[in-house]
Amino acid sequence: MTHDRSAGLAETARALADGTTTSRALVEQTLARIETSQGALNAFRIVRTQAALAEAEAADAQLAAGTRKPLLGVPVAVKDDMDVAGEPTAFGCQGEFPAVARDGEAVRRLRAAGAVIVGKTNTCEFGQWPFTEGPAFGATRNPWSPEHTPGGSSGGSAAAVAAGLVPAALGSDGAGSVRIPASWTHLVGIKPQRGRISTWPRGESFQGITVNGTLARTVADAALLLDAASGNHALDPHRPPVVDASAAVGRDPGRLRIALALKPPFTALPARLHPAVRARVVELAEKLGDLGHIVEEADPPYGQIGLTFIPRATAGLAERVREAPFPALLDRRTRDAARLGGLLGGVPLRAARRAEAVLHRRIGGFFTSYDVVLAPTTAAPPPRIGAMLKLGGLATDRAMIAACPYAWPWNVLGWPGVNVPAGFVDGGLPVGAQLLGPANSEPLLLSLAAQLEAELRWHETWPDQQAAVDSPAA
Repeated sequence: MTHDRSAGLAETARALADGTTTSRALVEQTLARIETSQGALNAFRIVRTQAALAEAEAADAQLAAGTRKPLLGVPVAVKDDMDVAGEPTAFGCQGEFPAVARDGEAVRRLRAAGAVIVGKTNTCEFGQWPFTEGPAFGATRNPWSPEHTPGGSSGGSAAAVAAGLVPAALGSDGAGSVRIPASWTHLVGIKPQRGRISTWPRGESFQGITVNGTLARTVADAALLLDAASGNHALDPHRPPVVDASAAVGRDPGRLRIALALKPPFTALPARLHPAVRARVVELAEKLGDLGHIVEEADPPYGQIGLTFIPRATAGLAERVREAPFPALLDRRTRDAARLGGLLGGVPLRAARRAEAVLHRRIGGFFTSYDVVLAPTTAAPPPRIGAMLKLGGLATDRAMIAACPYAWPWNVLGWPGVNVPAGFVDGGLPVGAQLLGPANSEPLLLSLAAQLEAELRWHETWPDQQAAVDSPAA
C-alpha cells in the first residue's frame, strides 16, 4: 500500500496498528521522498537509511506479535541538536563529528513509544538564528516558496513536515526556534513548559531558555508527539507535573479571556509589525471572538525582560563553543557572541537567572485578568534565502529582531506557547500567531488551538508538491 504524504502521525499509527500498511513500506516511502526532495529542500543533515529500515522491520515484528505502542513503526525526524545513538550531533557546525554512544532522553522516549527515527534535520549553527543556512550543509528551503527560508533554527524539521516528508518532527526552541519556522511553514509548533521534554544529556540547554518541542500539521499530531517525547531523566533539574496533551485536543476550552498583544516586547533595536502580518493576526482574534471568547488588546507587562535574555543566551552559547571540536570553523558571529557570553557569565548571568522569579510574579499577575495571550509569532513574513547569511553580528541582530521580536520572552519565562497558522501574505508566504499561557498551560492552549483548527482547517492546505522536487536556480 502506498501511504499518502498527507497522512498524519495519528492516522499513520492507526494504519500500522490495523495492519493496513507496514513500517517497512512506510519507511521506504519516507526515505524515497527525502531523497527526491533533498536537492531542492535540503531538510536533512543525516538520513539513517539502513538503521531506519532495520528499525522498521523490528517494529513490524512487534506489530505482528500484537504489541501496541503509541507510535509503533511510525517514521519521524529529530533536529540535529539531539543525540541519536550511532550518529554525530553536529548542531549546524562544520567538521566531522564523532558518533554519540547513546540516545538523548527525548529520542529514547520516542523510541520507547515505537517511533522510527529516519534522520536528523538541519539547523543553523548552535541554533542561533531564524534561518537554516550555513557552510556546513548549504541552505534549507521553504516548501511554500523555495527562494525563502523556512525559518530557524528548527528549519529542517519544519521543512520536512511542511513538505510531507515525515508526519511530525522534534525541534528545539530557545528564542522561538520551533514557533518561528512553524509560522513560516504553515504548521502547528508547540514550545512546551521547560522540562516537559527532557534536554538530557544537558539538564538545561542554553541556561534554561531552550526547550525541545514538536512540529506537525495538526494540533492532535503535535500533541501526540509531545506526549510521546515528554518525561524526565532522573537528573533533570526541571520536572513539571505531567499533562495529557492529547486529551486536551477536542476538549471545549470554555469561554476564555484573550489578550491580543500586538506591541513587540522590549528590544534595544527597532521592530515594526508588518501590516499584512498584523491583519492576519487580527483576523484570528476576530475568529476567536466569533467562537465566543472575550478578546481585548492588552500587552503583558514585559518591562526590561530583554536584559535577562542576553546573558543567558550568550553564556549558554559560550558553553557550546568551549566544547566545539573545531572552533576555528565556527561563524565569526558565533565566536563574537560566545566572547560576550564569557564576559556576562558571572554576575550578570546570576542576576538574569534571579530575575526570572520576579518576571514570573509580574507577568503571572497578567493571567489573573486574562487566560491566554494571542500575539504575532513573527513581525514579518519569511526572508529570502541568503538575506542574513553574510551579515555582520550587529546587522544580523538588527535583522533578526526586526523579523522576530515576539517569541523569546516565553523562553525566559519557561512557559508554554503554541504557534498556529494565521494564513498567507505577499502572494503565498505563510505567517503564524502564538497562543501563550502561564506555567503548565499546554492543555488549555492546545484545546484552544484545536478549536481554531476545526474552524479554519489549515491542515487541508498544502504547498505545491513540485517545489519540493525542483532544485531552485542557484
